[in-house]
Amino acid sequence: MLRLLCRKKPIGHIHGQSSLHRSLNATDLTLMGIGAIIGAGVFVLTGIAAATKAGPGIVLSYVVAGFASMLAALAYAELAASIGGTGSAYSYAYAGFGELIAWIIGWNLLLEYAMSVSTVAIGWSGYVNNLFEAINLPLPDMLTKNPFEGGIINLLSVFIIVVLSILLCLGVKLSARINASIVFIKLLTIAVFIIVASMNVNLDNWQNFLPFGWSGVMQGAALVFFAYIGFDALSTAVEEAQNPKRDIPMGIIISLIICTVIYIIVSALLTSITSYTTLNVRSPVSDALLRLGHQTIAGFIAAGAIAGLTSVMLVMLFGLTRICLAISRDGLLPTSIATVNPHTHSPVRIILIISSIIALVAGFAPIDRAAELVNIGTLTAFTFVCAGVVVFRYTHPDLPRPFKLPFSPLIPLLGMLFCIYLMLQLPMITWWRFIIWSAIGIAVYFLYGLKHSLLNSST
Repeated sequence: MLRLLCRKKPIGHIHGQSSLHRSLNATDLTLMGIGAIIGAGVFVLTGIAAATKAGPGIVLSYVVAGFASMLAALAYAELAASIGGTGSAYSYAYAGFGELIAWIIGWNLLLEYAMSVSTVAIGWSGYVNNLFEAINLPLPDMLTKNPFEGGIINLLSVFIIVVLSILLCLGVKLSARINASIVFIKLLTIAVFIIVASMNVNLDNWQNFLPFGWSGVMQGAALVFFAYIGFDALSTAVEEAQNPKRDIPMGIIISLIICTVIYIIVSALLTSITSYTTLNVRSPVSDALLRLGHQTIAGFIAAGAIAGLTSVMLVMLFGLTRICLAISRDGLLPTSIATVNPHTHSPVRIILIISSIIALVAGFAPIDRAAELVNIGTLTAFTFVCAGVVVFRYTHPDLPRPFKLPFSPLIPLLGMLFCIYLMLQLPMITWWRFIIWSAIGIAVYFLYGLKHSLLNSST
């Protein structure tokens, strides 16, 4: 039985032929990375983490989280270039650690991505609702709040999920072009904030730089880690990249560097133009500008936030469908859904099924601890990816590595330690939810996946 659970998928199989279309270049992938990374982190989490965890020390939280993410990103870059596979960490674990570990990682990735999209969709609906209120066209609460908040359905969040799912069904190249346009708007919005905020800096707001101590900084890092997870979605695009061995590592590393610098600058300016105690609001960036009397700019920032959150959902939904495609191809989920439309080269069945589930969650469910739940699943995946570099260097020393992580095994080991440390900073309730979800996943594997795995025919 142990041998059965630890069976691995051959690396050559992961490199097999794909019905997905290779249409994404390095620029597309970099912009997809920026589109996925910059969103809720800048426009929502920065203020909440500063107010409740780290104070102005949120700047250091982003440095720590960015450093941990870069260590993991380098590991992702090596494995994506040398092993490939559309399933991201799931595919790497399948080849390195065996089927059961791969399934647990894949199962948690499904939750991570689904909760990410649902959470951002709810935040998106809040910004859009504020925009309607600003032009004196408020929407009724019954259509903007879920039943737990006194409404019937969060219709706006359902609407955006439906629109993005249709877009993905039409093809990845079209989605990449629209994402590029949205990223331009998002970067322009951030540039405007940086210019305006830099003229209103008041360092008195930094007098109590670490109000919650260093532990607060680390707890803040564990929370804002949510802001960095988007680069993981790029590793799911291996089968749709024109030159995956070069373009995927470039897209991952360049987008993460750009976004880390932006996060540090924005968090420093945000906590220097207003007291961190005022930032525990749904839209801290625009709220801070309103306090300074910049109403027009605040409205522009709110519009940019809508665009930013849209691109995050688009890329994360893309990544989720590709991970589900990889798992279903292996038989651990029904293979009947692993079909790709011959005209659009998109897994339409998977997109429609997943989008329907996410729309229901975003429309009806309250998601209070979503960011923390997403983070623990992501950190687990990152830990195994870093470990995977060490394992493959030992088990496959002659494997061609177009991108080779420097200073191995030091960097991947540091990545593992940082990810584990940040996991330990998360609340115990998050750990219990993570354990329960993983236990459900193990049950699903033994009741379904083990019997239907395509590796059964070769064992």
